[in-house]
Amino acid sequence: MNKQQLAAKIWASANQMRSKIEANEYKDYILGLIFYKYLSEKQTQFAYKEDWEKEDLKELKEEDEETVKHFKGNLGYFIAYDNLFSTWIEKGKDFDVSNLRDALSAFNRQISVKHKKLFDGIFNTLETGLSKLGESAAKQTKAVADLLELIQDIPMHGKQDYDVLGFIYEYLIGMFAANAGKKAGEFYTPHEVSVLMSDIIADHLKDRSEIEIYDPTSGSGSLLINIGDSVARHMDNKNNIKFYAQELKQNTYNLTRMNLVMRGIKPDNIFTRNGDTLEEDWPMFDENDPINSYHALYVDAVVSNPPYSQKWDSANKDADARYRRYGLAPKGKADYAFLLHDLYHIKPNGIMAVVLPHGVLFRGGEEGAIRKNLIEENNIDAIIGLPPAVFFGTGIPTVIMILKQKRENTDVLIVDASKNFIKEGKNNKLQASDIKRVVDTVVQRKTIPKYSRVVERDEIRENAYNLNIPRYVDSSAAPESWDIYASMFGGIPTKEIDELYNYWKAFDGLKSTLFSNKTEVNCELKVDDVNAAIHEHESVQTFISQYNKSFSSFSEFLKKELLDNMLTLSISKQETLLSNDIFKRLEPIPLIDKYEAYQLLDDKWGVMEVDLEIIQTEGFEATKVVDPNMVIKKKDGKDQEIQEGWIGRVLPFELVQETYLKDELQSLRAKERRLEEIGAELEELIDSFSEEEKEEDTFKETGDAFVNAQVTKLAKELKQEEKKNGTFEADSYEFKILAAEKLITEEKELKKAIKEEDTALHNLTKTTIEQLEDEQVYVLLELKWVKPLVDALYNMPMAIVDTLTDKVQALAERYAITYSDVANDINKAENSLASLIGELDGNKHDMEGLNELKKLLKSED
Repeated sequence: MNKQQLAAKIWASANQMRSKIEANEYKDYILGLIFYKYLSEKQTQFAYKEDWEKEDLKELKEEDEETVKHFKGNLGYFIAYDNLFSTWIEKGKDFDVSNLRDALSAFNRQISVKHKKLFDGIFNTLETGLSKLGESAAKQTKAVADLLELIQDIPMHGKQDYDVLGFIYEYLIGMFAANAGKKAGEFYTPHEVSVLMSDIIADHLKDRSEIEIYDPTSGSGSLLINIGDSVARHMDNKNNIKFYAQELKQNTYNLTRMNLVMRGIKPDNIFTRNGDTLEEDWPMFDENDPINSYHALYVDAVVSNPPYSQKWDSANKDADARYRRYGLAPKGKADYAFLLHDLYHIKPNGIMAVVLPHGVLFRGGEEGAIRKNLIEENNIDAIIGLPPAVFFGTGIPTVIMILKQKRENTDVLIVDASKNFIKEGKNNKLQASDIKRVVDTVVQRKTIPKYSRVVERDEIRENAYNLNIPRYVDSSAAPESWDIYASMFGGIPTKEIDELYNYWKAFDGLKSTLFSNKTEVNCELKVDDVNAAIHEHESVQTFISQYNKSFSSFSEFLKKELLDNMLTLSISKQETLLSNDIFKRLEPIPLIDKYEAYQLLDDKWGVMEVDLEIIQTEGFEATKVVDPNMVIKKKDGKDQEIQEGWIGRVLPFELVQETYLKDELQSLRAKERRLEEIGAELEELIDSFSEEEKEEDTFKETGDAFVNAQVTKLAKELKQEEKKNGTFEADSYEFKILAAEKLITEEKELKKAIKEEDTALHNLTKTTIEQLEDEQVYVLLELKWVKPLVDALYNMPMAIVDTLTDKVQALAERYAITYSDVANDINKAENSLASLIGELDGNKHDMEGLNELKKLLKSED
């Protein structure tokens, strides 16, 4: 299975195993064991490179000091054979939780001095929390054994961009965060927000050959890793990136270290610290060698998502180099303390990005003074307003602030990205197109109506250094308004037609084709069929033709990029290359939103990326591999994994059937369609029976379905009777029962035939995939990768035309009925009702009431 399927399977199983343990705690067990498996297999792979044979691994013992020294010198740690993850798996039922306890204790003894900070105590959370997995050693053993079995299939070696382990680790962290409520914010920044920050920083650093990045509130380390990934796309050697991470909470600090190590980052490039960022700044020296290790930490980029509005001790901090230039944050809100810490640690040509609550933009007091100093010192480069509820556990509005030590310009770019998101469960999520729109806006410092604006410092001064986003960017939707003249006299207001200016500019002459002037201020439609008039107009046809011409070679371009180069292309860079080509083709085309096009690409890229990773990792022959389709089903009251047929590792069965097994597929589909028809015919037949007839034993008690056996039995008798006495009268009970029996028999035979054909087609598809010629694989990959994207992009111009059609028709309908028409209708209805009231009779009081109502309803002449 691919990495997404494997990650989802592990999460589903882990979630079932979790029982009463909170997600925030359970993650420490499963993620800790994944890390231990990683270290075990990394050591095994190192041994094989050193010409050890599999049988030799049993000689990995602590007593062999020379071997231990050699392994520790190269890996930073040593694990004896008995403590290897693979050894535990081989033990099977003989595994005991004590094996894990002994192994973790031994690991702490066998860390090299050089890597003590990186590995020391990294398994403390796992080790001390084992007791929560069960009241007895037997229950703990069972829980750990289940976890070992769960994660044993995760591959721990990568090739090119096939980072399976990293993906699964990140996936599990995200899923645990989503299920951990408010506690999630302590260790996880949503992937999309992380990517947004990373891409902005990466663009700033793209020309540097060596880079240092720092996260002072690192959490799981995912934010730091994403920046490393983004920066690495612009570098020839990713080993030229150094990572600095500081985290206060011990268990979260362990996550940071594990995550960094498992991403294949050289241990020498990882610098971590378990400490209070505000109370204890990153030390300028190693505590073990303070004289010879002096090194002030100034980095190329700082990124952080600190805890929001946290209390802190600001006493005696006035002289702290981090704060003395700008001021001290209030004791009840440490937001600016974190920001100033970050700013202090970036180089003069560095950049920082920090996530903070929206209040930091406008709150007064000490925060207002700090904000003023930051603006006057020209440090604030950009402010990005995020959608609400993008972070787990909190719905408060948040912003990303981008700051630099030195800038040439004195303005501030303000972006309101709060309206761009999709809903996913309880949370809002940034789409790939939302992220790219923000990044492009920040990098290019673009002013876009209702989205972003470059604000000069003088304007900010006039606003008393208040940076509240709505003061500068109004992203609210225009209020709905009605034209009073058109409401009274009809016609379509000219000003509302002119609001479609972009369309009239793109479609020359279309406006005059659709509308004619009625008065100075309004128009009327000239055409009866708006849809036809727009779609057939010459300018619209030219627009579609121009678009199609621009993308005429796109299919061939994709085939060359993806199919011809599938084994050698850089997966991490390919989506950017494709999007750049799409954007270039769209440059001369009006009205098309290039970010919508980018979203179409990203939606399809997810499929291509998985396939390319598999092909580059396993070779082209992986396209012809068919795997067992394993599903979880209940058996004997327990969830068990069983095989249900087969599934193509790369090529979907349905695509192969539609391409190379059309006759067999069409035969099966025809039978399935007939089966649906029979179901509808049976429902119609049941409705034709009377309620009394439905009381017969040929119907179920509910009266909405036949008892098939009884229908068959009765029909047999009726056929005998029919032979004697002739055909039953149409619409009689007997006639309809015979019709039902015929349909039921056909349905039964069809179900049997469908099952047999479906099984035969499934098996034939398996054989077909395994025996495909290379040329056939290329055809299928084109259909899977290229055609869906090309088709989606080719639909874009027609969507624009349809949108205009809807807008014009809505305008026409809006004022089709005037207020005068409505008033006259009401008047007629009231007079009619008054007349009807005059025909009523009643007692004295009733008549007085009716006469008064008539006076109110009756119009005056």
